[in-house]
Amino acid sequence: MQFRVPGRNGCLFSRALLALISSGAATLASAQTTVTLNQPATQVVSATIRGGSYANITDQSILATRSSDDLEYNRRALLKFDTENTIPAGSSVTSALLTVTVKTGSEDASRSIGAYQVTTSWTETEVTWNRRKTDTNWTTRGGDLGSKLDDASVSNAAGTKVTFDVTALVKEAVAGRLGTSRYTRIALVDLDGSTSASYREYVTPRDSNTAARPVLKVTYGGSSEPAPVSSGSTLRVLHWNTHHNGVGSDGVLDTPRLMKWVAKTNPDIVSLQEVERYTSWGNMDAPVVMANLLKQYTGKTWYYSFATFTGAAKGIGDLILSRFPIDSDASRLLVGGRSATNVTVNVNGRTINVTSVHLHPDSQTYRLEEIAELTAWLKAFPEQRIIAGDFNATYTHPENAAMTQTYYDSWAVAQANGTDVAYAGNESGNTRNGRIDFIYYSHGAAYLTMKGSQVFDTRDANGVTPSDHKPLMTTFTVK
Repeated sequence: MQFRVPGRNGCLFSRALLALISSGAATLASAQTTVTLNQPATQVVSATIRGGSYANITDQSILATRSSDDLEYNRRALLKFDTENTIPAGSSVTSALLTVTVKTGSEDASRSIGAYQVTTSWTETEVTWNRRKTDTNWTTRGGDLGSKLDDASVSNAAGTKVTFDVTALVKEAVAGRLGTSRYTRIALVDLDGSTSASYREYVTPRDSNTAARPVLKVTYGGSSEPAPVSSGSTLRVLHWNTHHNGVGSDGVLDTPRLMKWVAKTNPDIVSLQEVERYTSWGNMDAPVVMANLLKQYTGKTWYYSFATFTGAAKGIGDLILSRFPIDSDASRLLVGGRSATNVTVNVNGRTINVTSVHLHPDSQTYRLEEIAELTAWLKAFPEQRIIAGDFNATYTHPENAAMTQTYYDSWAVAQANGTDVAYAGNESGNTRNGRIDFIYYSHGAAYLTMKGSQVFDTRDANGVTPSDHKPLMTTFTVK
């Protein structure tokens, strides 16, 4: 029998949120245990399944994903963790994070990889595309997949660590609600379109480099009481200065080219700068054009909020696009002829405030005043707070120091965690003349966990880019 858990938008795991006073939270923390499962054979096993002429071949030697319309090349990575013998039955799981390390990858700079529940048991030495055991076929060839638990943007850079929130699955497995086995079974699947450049290979559990092996880190308490918060939900925030609606390095205004790249990064919320409404840069209502293009390229409805620098109906300004309905929006005029725009959305039951800002290009004095005005204004907005913007100053300048008094620099946190992704020649994550574009999140954002940050290489075959800036994405888990 197959047992399914819902994905991050499902309701099976919703729990009443408990309002914990400080002493109560401390008591819960002191009662928790964290286990790290990464030992080959005893704690984790893996296999890769592949279609076509390989559909009956077992392969434990590699762990790989690839998207292809031809099953001959399609690959899925399977992982199984022993949460039955390592975590007491009935324990209250509060967090479970799967981390894998990229070993190699083909040309695509970024692929969207989903982590799925595998709903039936499989044997690592026998599993194939057609069979889960020597004498037992999958119900569906290619694996009996349940709900998508999480997804992540995965680069082709060797050594990149990628984390998936699989709390929902581990919670139910440990509780014994998925059948007689309490093991955790996961498949990694490439979600993007078919291409020969989509191959990703990950370090296997048997690799000699223990730090790069797949690892499942589970935190649980000794009580069977429900966890204080619901399982996580992924929030991908993309920030990009468009260079006047998408003037590329070839000098050509090509808004569709820019928005195709936005769609390719698979964001949830997008912060765009130098968006022009009825100016000489295309003489168009760019917020409407961009929202419509993004809908065309993603098949989703996008909500937006736009504010010009001056507050006028026409002109240059900041645009926020959201696949979540916008509960409210607001804008604030700043010193130096600048402004900021804010939207409030609901993600996984949490209020999220996202602000887009473009600070003064020439005056540090103005920029520091703008930061003071901005952060003071946003104190009136509830947590969780995210600020994305072109700060026209690098991370070594006083502007970043002013911001990090009350906000975290997501790229710096990702660097410290080893979850920063750039590309060859730009390992420091520069977005233009240095690292001047930032995604910050507030110190008080208790329900935001920063998973990783990435700067995308948008050059085409001729080295042309859609803007004079590079896009920056930070991925959060909203708990």
